[in-house]
Amino acid sequence: MNTEPQLSTITGHALVWLRADLRVTDNTALNRAIASGLPIIAVYIATPMQWYQHYVSGRQIDLIERRLQVVKQQFNDINIPLLILEGDDFSAATDIILNLCQQYQINAVYCNRQYGWNEKQRDRAVEHALLMQNKQWYCSDDFCVLPPGSVVTKQQQMYKVFTPYRNAWLTQFLMHNYQPVTNSDTVTPSAQCADLLAGNIDANCNLQTFNYLKQDSVLWPVDEGTIQQRLQMFCETKAEYYQQQRDFPAIDGTSCLSPYLAIGALSARQCLASLLQTLPQCVEINKDNGAFVWLSEVVWREFYNHLLDSDERLSKNQPFQLYTDNVQWLENSDHVHAWQQGQTGFPLVDAAMRQLATTGWMHNRLRMITASFLTKDMLCDWRIGEQWFMQQLIDGELASNNGGWQWAASTGTDAQPYFRVFNPTTQSERFDPKGEFIRQWIPELESVPDKYIHAPSLWSGFGSVNYPLPIVDHKQMRLLAIESYKQAKTEYDNQREA
Repeated sequence: MNTEPQLSTITGHALVWLRADLRVTDNTALNRAIASGLPIIAVYIATPMQWYQHYVSGRQIDLIERRLQVVKQQFNDINIPLLILEGDDFSAATDIILNLCQQYQINAVYCNRQYGWNEKQRDRAVEHALLMQNKQWYCSDDFCVLPPGSVVTKQQQMYKVFTPYRNAWLTQFLMHNYQPVTNSDTVTPSAQCADLLAGNIDANCNLQTFNYLKQDSVLWPVDEGTIQQRLQMFCETKAEYYQQQRDFPAIDGTSCLSPYLAIGALSARQCLASLLQTLPQCVEINKDNGAFVWLSEVVWREFYNHLLDSDERLSKNQPFQLYTDNVQWLENSDHVHAWQQGQTGFPLVDAAMRQLATTGWMHNRLRMITASFLTKDMLCDWRIGEQWFMQQLIDGELASNNGGWQWAASTGTDAQPYFRVFNPTTQSERFDPKGEFIRQWIPELESVPDKYIHAPSLWSGFGSVNYPLPIVDHKQMRLLAIESYKQAKTEYDNQREA
């Protein structure tokens, strides 16, 4: 139900249910609740068993936990108590929300929509239960700048290829005002919840730590000032040169804002507003325009989320290209383990995987290289890599992670066919020419001359280096991968004709 209530028709309290939107500023659900005029209570529901089922990394959960303490104080400053509760999984949400409605006389629930299939099922169940008790449900689009379903072809279908999608996205973006809404633009909530803040909230509603195996996320500050400063500094000092620097992992040329976007500590609207204010030319289509290239990365995020919303298969471990279900993947657990541990014998692949294991983050160019290596050089099922990344990434997010892996595996929406196979050695030579990034993460290669840093096994002194030989022959595996995909497509086409 999306119709905004009249102030006179609803009494009691409003509940703002936080999910992947851990911020006070530019939060659509919060702003709609404030506009209702009702005193507001906010809630965040931790679901550890669901997180395990979704392979959410311990670093991301630690980041969420730390960020919630900041958001709790921000809500407190505007007279809104934030309750932090825990249920096993999404199925627990219905009872938790209904109990809160009864306990605190809540008659309207506000939240921001999520696009995964499990999340949609959870929200349908909660909405149905609320409507059965004559409660109001208001679910807004907030995770994307343009809501899913708003950027479609003339046939009202979701775009399958990025570039025409981006062109249509830009046309619509420029036609409307998608500026962030700050709290100064809204009515400050009244202090009618002061009695709740004063101690009437149940002690069980102040959960301090989640029942989840966490890893330290201290590399990522969670205070509002630092997050906003990082966005502003990127727009002012790096965005202009993003196109020239973004592919070189030894250069600090990317925004590193993805963890904040993933948990909603920062909105995509805020990112684009800051970029437009600093570099207005960012909307001009030009592949040499660094600001436009970064804007395109934000649009890629929109593309993958719109796809996730439109096709439930993407939430269910299924490929977008149906014929790729017939690819005969190789099952080699030793090779998978070597890839996970950064011991493949291909230095840039290994350096990237060690960066991921140590920090929970990986440079975007390296995400493409390591994913291509797993799916093409190892001919390993992309879903194994997708799961491993989710378990490690501090910025893990279903739509982007799935979209990236399916792109690398040639199973997703892509204009490029299956015979695109990255050569890990030439990628290394091109994007880490002096081996600076490699040596940072693989200290055992410190003594290897620059000439051999990308293929150290060819160096005469390799015997003294504690580093593995390459686990695969790239040329052979490239041919095998192409043939495997070709056979899968032929088999699929024959099945359709039969």
